[in-house]
Amino acid sequence: GIKAGDIVVWDRDSEELERAGFHLSMGGSGVQCFGTDRVDYEPELVAHGSVGTRLSRILTQRSNVLINVPVLKDHDGAGVTIALKNMYGVIHNPNKYHPNGCNPYIADLNMLPEIRTRMRLTLCDATTAQYEGGPAYKPEYSWRHNALIVSQDPVALDYTGWQIIERKRAEKGLKTLEAEGRAPHYIATAADAGHQLGTNDPGRITVAEV
Repeated sequence: GIKAGDIVVWDRDSEELERAGFHLSMGGSGVQCFGTDRVDYEPELVAHGSVGTRLSRILTQRSNVLINVPVLKDHDGAGVTIALKNMYGVIHNPNKYHPNGCNPYIADLNMLPEIRTRMRLTLCDATTAQYEGGPAYKPEYSWRHNALIVSQDPVALDYTGWQIIERKRAEKGLKTLEAEGRAPHYIATAADAGHQLGTNDPGRITVAEV
């Protein structure tokens, strides 16, 4: 029941979308597809905890429901970058929030009401996943996982994706992310009493494979 012209497929940069195979479209009655570079960020800062940032006008002015579409992959600082860290793509200054494995910055960013109230679903592309060398694509560390991971709980999805990556690392004879000093501690922060963005308790996560 959603009109095509009310659907926006977007990312930070229009050129990045084109390189990924998307056809840009801005205006008209069809599905829209363009980057924040076409409309800019809001002029005013919003803040929560450790994060102060300007949000994409596509998020604030063109959307009231957000479907998050990350890729399942390793990250050289944060350990993994999946649902929660994908929101670095909606802010103007993600470079500021990479110290300490992005913790607590990722959790604090996802607490912003403009993000939290719009987030409805995460659809993680795990068709080709990456277990090492991320976040840039490294084919030598990628594998065909042939899966989609879908959840309304981004914390549970990130925890589940992390375990998939750890299993592949073990299969390849690599150290755990904890042993490498880059376990994704921001996942636990996102689940803690101060954030409550979801659960990282495996006893409360049901993985239904279909």
